[in-house]
Amino acid sequence: MDPYPLPYAPPCLVHERGIPAFGMYRGMVRQLSWRALKTPLLKQLTRQLHHKRWQYAAISHFDFFIGVAVVDTGWCGSAFAYLFDRRRKTVTAAFSANGLPMLSTRIEDRCFGDATFRHGSDCIAFRQADQRLELTVNTAQLRLAAHIALPRPDSVIAAIAPGNWLAHATHKSTALSVSGFADCDSGHLDLAQSCASLDASNGLLARETDWRWASAHDHQLGFNLQHGYMGDAENAVWLDGVPHRVGAARFRFDPAQPLAPWEIDTEDGLVALTFTPEGLRRDNKNLLIAASRYIQPVGTFSGRIIHPQTGMAYPVAALTGVTEDHYSRW
Repeated sequence: MDPYPLPYAPPCLVHERGIPAFGMYRGMVRQLSWRALKTPLLKQLTRQLHHKRWQYAAISHFDFFIGVAVVDTGWCGSAFAYLFDRRRKTVTAAFSANGLPMLSTRIEDRCFGDATFRHGSDCIAFRQADQRLELTVNTAQLRLAAHIALPRPDSVIAAIAPGNWLAHATHKSTALSVSGFADCDSGHLDLAQSCASLDASNGLLARETDWRWASAHDHQLGFNLQHGYMGDAENAVWLDGVPHRVGAARFRFDPAQPLAPWEIDTEDGLVALTFTPEGLRRDNKNLLIAASRYIQPVGTFSGRIIHPQTGMAYPVAALTGVTEDHYSRW
């Protein structure tokens, strides 16, 4: 039995003759470019406006949770960084801003590569150096300096799928070692006992896009589940460091009461989880030609994951992570 059931990632997103390399893989796609993709003329003319890229990092600790992202929507840039204090059950530091792409926002077409957002004196930056990703946040609300160990290629999933317009690709890691510190109203926090996870996404998405998402990781197991623009294409679990594909995810929750428990499972029966929120970050924006509605509760997961090959049950207990209910007009 192959302990790594997923095939190796292809070298690029698009095969010869302009055909996308749809599938889920292990490893990293070296060339994150859609230039060779064959598209109708009208879509060629508007493709830049539909090109969406983001770099996201989550840092999970028994006492806090940190989420950081830099986003390029093709015609606008944005970023956020927040720290959720799990002892106080509240967000104690939050930064969010918009800016112009190429001026405020730069994201490299490389998996877990460089990404920068600047807004006045505020700056968020990802820098790949040696075998680590250096993440810095320099804002009035939160200061962060983190060194995140880059993942082993065999532990990364690369998913390429039709998406909801032309095509989308994403790379996800499981738990990674991290060191550094964070400073905010919660005090000076050491990241040494934390674990991080990474998301690098790059695709051609529709003007209106929505999704539900759940993610949590430690060094024994983890999962990434989404229901929305990628269907089941990025749904995966990590067991003993090995990624496996799982089926379509179902999210049962009350949007009007996002702090009530969520029930999340997969149609193939391999994942069954209850998520108990501790608090949330919420962000609603209406910029006339663009809008977003974003809710990301932080909390713990319990339940079980079944190994897709052996049938062994892996218990999930008090695993820290997030869920998300997100709508964007971008």
